[in-house]
Amino acid sequence: MTIESIETVAAGASAATPNDAVSLDIAAPPDVLWRLVSDIRNMGRWSPETFSARWLRGATGPAPGARFRGWNKWHMFVWASNSEIEVADPGREFSFSTVVWGKKRTRWAYAFEPLRDGTRVTETRTVFSNTWFRAFVQRWFMPGHKESFADGMATTLQRLKQAAEAT
Repeated sequence: MTIESIETVAAGASAATPNDAVSLDIAAPPDVLWRLVSDIRNMGRWSPETFSARWLRGATGPAPGARFRGWNKWHMFVWASNSEIEVADPGREFSFSTVVWGKKRTRWAYAFEPLRDGTRVTETRTVFSNTWFRAFVQRWFMPGHKESFADGMATTLQRLKQAAEAT
């Protein structure tokens, strides 16, 4: 497993530069892994922070523009966030961005690279902006949260690997 963590996007860096990236090779085909990840109702199985998710506004599956709400927990903090699917390319890529106050704030993306004996799955987290409120809460009440993302992403991919390789 490879983990890269970039604490903050440097001044002048592209907004598309991931803040965190984690990769893991999994002995399963890309389309199987894509189906597992893109069914957001499964996110509670994979993520150590997101414990539930459901489709919104009549959406029933992954498609660009589809929205969902996820519920997250970190230590004693619990919150919901709305997200919008950006890319739903079966077997290749799945990404969504959280949407707060009408703006896309953070993109979560999964890339699926075929290997001889399976797939390399790479999860990335890219922060575009933050609300003043969330920045305040993170700084004063959730120290260590930003630093926990890479480890959480590694846990997510390990859980995905266990489920995919058990079938």
